[in-house]
Amino acid sequence: MPVINRIADMHDEMTAWRHDIHAHPELGFQEFRTSALVADKLREFGADEVHPGIGGTGVVGIIHGQDKGDAIGLRADIDALPIEEATGVPYASKNNGVMHACGHDGHTTMLLGAAKYLAETGNFSGTVYTIFQCAEESLGGAMRMIDDGLFERFPMKQVYGLHNWPSMPTGQLQTRDGPIMAAAANITIEITGKGAHGAYPHRSRDPIVAAAAIIGELQSIVGRNVDPLDAAVVTIAHIHAGTTLNVIPETARMLGTARWLRAETGDLIERRMTQIVNGIAALHGCTASMIFQRAFSVTVNHAEENALARRAAETVLGQERVTTLPVPTMGSEDFGYMLERRPGAYVMLGGARTNDDPGLHHPRYDFNDEILPLGASYWATLVEQLLPRA
Repeated sequence: MPVINRIADMHDEMTAWRHDIHAHPELGFQEFRTSALVADKLREFGADEVHPGIGGTGVVGIIHGQDKGDAIGLRADIDALPIEEATGVPYASKNNGVMHACGHDGHTTMLLGAAKYLAETGNFSGTVYTIFQCAEESLGGAMRMIDDGLFERFPMKQVYGLHNWPSMPTGQLQTRDGPIMAAAANITIEITGKGAHGAYPHRSRDPIVAAAAIIGELQSIVGRNVDPLDAAVVTIAHIHAGTTLNVIPETARMLGTARWLRAETGDLIERRMTQIVNGIAALHGCTASMIFQRAFSVTVNHAEENALARRAAETVLGQERVTTLPVPTMGSEDFGYMLERRPGAYVMLGGARTNDDPGLHHPRYDFNDEILPLGASYWATLVEQLLPRA
């Protein structure tokens, strides 16, 4: 693989950065150490300008080429997840209950590696904005940075993103024109009934029974309301009610997610969920409230820019290693909000070590350091191809 030699020489250095970030994970809008590390590295590399505090804890570094020209943005996410790490690696999380279980430590490191190379060589025209986005994990970091003037203050013509993909062989890359990742909503459902002694259930209006009925019926939305050729997901992933074994509680609370690729499907899911939750709660003598918070839009690649991204990837990885993702993933990414405002593309870089690597958001997941030079070389090649010297 024609990894850029200067970046290959930085492999050990980048690995050390990644391990340091991994050992000190921070949740969204709390990435104070990570943001400071990124800003310090960018200054150390010789970036022309460094702007911390964008959207809260985001950072934008500006690197100018040797000639005047257009401007593009490269984006990496920096936040971690509320998961207790179980990897056992020497650089495991030092922060209890928080870990880099999605590879954002690797994303940050790859973009830092590219930034160092680009600042040293300047072998391009125009300007590169390196965007280190805060709070990607369902907290709205992309919109916070956009609302803070990301595209007005840093007037890029295109924007590009990358995610590691641990289920894909190392060194392979996939992308597709059009939708590549789903829209998503965060769901909170509260059921309120009447508590009673567990021995006298007839004196209660049991919110747990109502919640159980709601969970089952919600699955009919995808099974019976959504077109079978359309893609949709409704998942209840958390339920909490009661404090002991013999008391029927007053309330039950559920958390979940919904995913879709077409706006009409998202509207349908929200409408049917509202009907089901309120109707079944009333059937059981309870009341209900539901919050359907739309957290992510569909991530949609622009065809022309995606072709440019593929060309850069093929230069680094080889044409045979760059393939088309056959269908969108139902995972979600708030990079979609950036692609709604500027043309660009989002790609998946494989990092599997074995056939049974833990997946993203798993307590044993660990980013594969082998792909650090691949991702950094992809970023640098993309810049040099899109912004060639005059």
